[in-house]
Amino acid sequence: MPRFEQEPDPVFWELNASLSFDRRLAPYDVRGSRAHARALLGAGVLTAEELDELLGGLDAVAAELEAGEFPFESSDEDIHMAVERRLTEIVGPLGGKLHTGRSRNDQVATDLALFVADRAVRAVDLLAVAMGTLLTLADAHHDWRLPGYTHLQRAQPVSLGHHLLAWFWMLRRDADRFSAAGVAAGAMPLGTGALAGLNWELDREATASELGFDRLAENSIDAVSNRDFALDYLHAATVCSTHLSRMGSEIVLWSTSEFGFCRPAEEYSSGSSIMPQKMNPDAAELLRAKAPRVQSDYTNLAGVLHGLPLAYSKDLQEDKEPLFDAVDTVELSLRALAGMLEGISFDRERMEAAAGDEMAAATDIADLLVRRGMPFREAHGVVGGLVRHALANDIQLSEIGRDELAGFSELLDDEYYEVLAEGSWLDSKLSRGGTSSAAVSAQLELARESLAELAR
Repeated sequence: MPRFEQEPDPVFWELNASLSFDRRLAPYDVRGSRAHARALLGAGVLTAEELDELLGGLDAVAAELEAGEFPFESSDEDIHMAVERRLTEIVGPLGGKLHTGRSRNDQVATDLALFVADRAVRAVDLLAVAMGTLLTLADAHHDWRLPGYTHLQRAQPVSLGHHLLAWFWMLRRDADRFSAAGVAAGAMPLGTGALAGLNWELDREATASELGFDRLAENSIDAVSNRDFALDYLHAATVCSTHLSRMGSEIVLWSTSEFGFCRPAEEYSSGSSIMPQKMNPDAAELLRAKAPRVQSDYTNLAGVLHGLPLAYSKDLQEDKEPLFDAVDTVELSLRALAGMLEGISFDRERMEAAAGDEMAAATDIADLLVRRGMPFREAHGVVGGLVRHALANDIQLSEIGRDELAGFSELLDDEYYEVLAEGSWLDSKLSRGGTSSAAVSAQLELARESLAELAR
């Protein structure tokens, strides 16, 4: 640098350089450089011949990068300087013109926004694959009963299809969050300079259109310092990985001998080094463990931005590693989830047996009393007394004698036994969004429509 007489200390160079991780922005840097070169033609900085030469040089740079033959040098501080250095080697001093009307500040912000927009689309695509598999599973198991849980205690029976659709809607909200992150990345910073704007009248609208941005960043200070779109992606990734963690945890529980509800995909399981009988649901366990990692990436960037004065500071270089790590982690996790779901199998007999516990019909008995005029809170107490009596005498609710029922409430008669015997506790749930066969069928149709919206 002209101002400095001393070379950077090696320790400072190691601290300051970002090429080791920001090189993955290379395709976006070349794209942005092509668009900026065309803007310089419109501003009269370049002639048509010079533009053609620069674009040819950038094509050569892109080819080297894609082939893995780009000659990086130890003096390359970051990918942006590396691309400019190599371009100048190819086209000569003309390469130096490309930085007219552009700062690394708006250049970096533009590259990162393009990256986030692309990865947000990729996340939605991966979510759609997993959601499609969940729909197939839910449809195939729409009337398979299993216990629903609260506090990890058996609560009320639900259908497996209904439970799998709960996973579906979690992922559908994730898709909305990633889509919102893509929208947030849609304001183009390029053309705002270091922080104060440019001395050149560039056609920013044309550049934005070429690069796929839908609008311009309207304030030059905000443009170069804004990383909200990266935070938005990390927030979406954090919530998504939390959802994957919860799904993984349920698969782990369901696959234990104690539950025995499912058998994980062998391709996503592993054995024990000393216990040959073991099949461990390692992929599901790793989905649990990845969630705090992604959350820490979000916290990392939020911490970098916390209290940071406007406009640009070198602190913002620390935006990339947590973002890249979260992108790689959540995309791998989503691919793993889709694979796990493809190969999972369920034990209907085991789930049916667990869901057949008469205690799960306690709410239905309370509702029977309510239909006969008793306030629900009073009915709740009556059924609680029935449950205590059954537990104290180690009997089922249906084994309480007809004469004994009157001691709990005169409203209880033979229909009490019909409610316990018919086992239709799923279809007694009439409300929209419930676990009855009709409600689940309607929900499946809504889920198909919602998934189709992602493809439009």
